[in-house]
Amino acid sequence: MRTMREPLGLATAVAALQAARSVTVLCHVQPDADTIGSGLALALVLHRRGIPVQVSFAEPAELPASMRSLPGTGHVVAPADVRTEVDLLVAVDCGSAGRLGALADRLAGANSTIVIDHHRSNTRFGSINVVDPGAESTTSLMAQLFDEWDVPIDCDVAQCLYAGLVTDTGSFRWVRPGTHALAERLLATGIDGAEIARTLMDCHPFGWLSMLSRVLATARLVPGAHDGVGLVYAFAYCNEVQGMSSEEVDSVIDIVRTSAEAAIAAVFKQSCTTPDRWTVSLRSRYVALHAGDSVDVAEVATMLGGGGHRFAAGYTGYGTPDDMVAALLTALDM
Repeated sequence: MRTMREPLGLATAVAALQAARSVTVLCHVQPDADTIGSGLALALVLHRRGIPVQVSFAEPAELPASMRSLPGTGHVVAPADVRTEVDLLVAVDCGSAGRLGALADRLAGANSTIVIDHHRSNTRFGSINVVDPGAESTTSLMAQLFDEWDVPIDCDVAQCLYAGLVTDTGSFRWVRPGTHALAERLLATGIDGAEIARTLMDCHPFGWLSMLSRVLATARLVPGAHDGVGLVYAFAYCNEVQGMSSEEVDSVIDIVRTSAEAAIAAVFKQSCTTPDRWTVSLRSRYVALHAGDSVDVAEVATMLGGGGHRFAAGYTGYGTPDDMVAALLTALDM
């Protein structure tokens, strides 16, 4: 029996996948383990069924180093090599077509499109939309899709799914009923959960340490933000992070958010090609244990042109550093 937590559209999506003659799976720009894990898991299943499949993302130029050991990476192709015409296009972990970056133009060449995602801000841009904002990760939706499809989850597929699950839950800090049951099911296939988590979240080049110290030196605390909830923020300037991959820079937010004096954290990351362009990572937490008063940073990010989840979101903005902080403080006070 289908529960209230299960997304609509699973059966329709399975029927489309079964009938597809060729499939392109697109992940979002600056891919994380949830979008890549979802894309690779689906590619493995399709390949075993003899369906031609490509997986890609618009940027950066290469798959992040932490994800290169995941099964199925042989299906990843460069953006320029993605078919302009395909029977079925599947977008995974993308809240909008804009998250596809330069590959958004491939939507027009697909006979049909499926969107599989768990962002509440999802715009339902597919002809078939499997969207469940209550899901902890897109890989957990993929597990439901495979169950609907009656596809067994073996060790390789499980490794891809676990990668998205462990990262999007913050090593199981943000969970819901059923999260640990899914983790146990995936671990039961024989995957090494500890090694997957270490590779994805606890493994950095030595240069990351000095970069981290420079970025953390810019940290500032605004204790009165959002009626006293507090904001802590830092700036990752281009000249301070050069030589670091985007995933290394993105990891800084997980350090900044540990400040006990603020329940909201932000890291402003400067573009090296457009100096007044910033990508902003937001995080929030409950102000007190068992309290229902956490800030929904997805709502804040949406006001600023982005989106995400209650506790993790992001957006892109333009201006000086002072402009960026002022805009965020204004959004937090709305």
